[in-house]
Amino acid sequence: MNRTALLGILLAGLISGCGSNVTLKAPTIPEPLLEQIPMSIGLRMPENFENFVHEEKVYGREEWSINLGRSNAAFFEQLFGHMFADVTVLGPNDDPQLLPLDALIEPSIDAFEFSTPDQSKTDAFAVWIRYRLRVYDREGKLVSNWPVSAYGKSLTTKMNSSDALERAAILAMRDAAALMIMKFDNVTRISALADQPGTESEPADASQTDEEEDTEVQTTALEGSQDEAG
Repeated sequence: MNRTALLGILLAGLISGCGSNVTLKAPTIPEPLLEQIPMSIGLRMPENFENFVHEEKVYGREEWSINLGRSNAAFFEQLFGHMFADVTVLGPNDDPQLLPLDALIEPSIDAFEFSTPDQSKTDAFAVWIRYRLRVYDREGKLVSNWPVSAYGKSLTTKMNSSDALERAAILAMRDAAALMIMKFDNVTRISALADQPGTESEPADASQTDEEEDTEVQTTALEGSQDEAG
């Protein structure tokens, strides 16, 4: 093997090994000015939700590893603590039917996507997160299945790439929080479970309103991004 070919292989190895690792800190959600729903809620988070890591190679040049980790769990604990009178976080071996709960909420992540400035030809990172919220009544029946899409954008002019991506992800999480605070009860009808032991109705499927809600979420996030840019 000649010297030029060997140098090319070494350079390729260096480029392919180059990457960025981002670990999100738990976002802070300002306490909303709303009346708490007088319910006792169980919050159960799957293991892959509490340890969610997104890995992606961008254009074959740079590898990204984005670790949401405990930020998701802390986010929902804080959010539902604001929204409901009592929240119990369930462990993997806890049986919700043995606890005095009105309902059980189980969040998960359907999708996580991001774009870099090179991809979007802008000076901003953008993040899209699609959560799914399943609500169960006290007898364990699924009564609502709500997908929530959120968006966040952060400029790179005042921070490095990793910090800008983390900021965009946190803005997306806050965007999801704003939508859930405004619409959670209307979409899932969870407050009705406080007075009813069970129901034979079909689970509430929010997919019919996805397009409208996604548009509203993105509008909210864009407004937040504009404020940040300003």
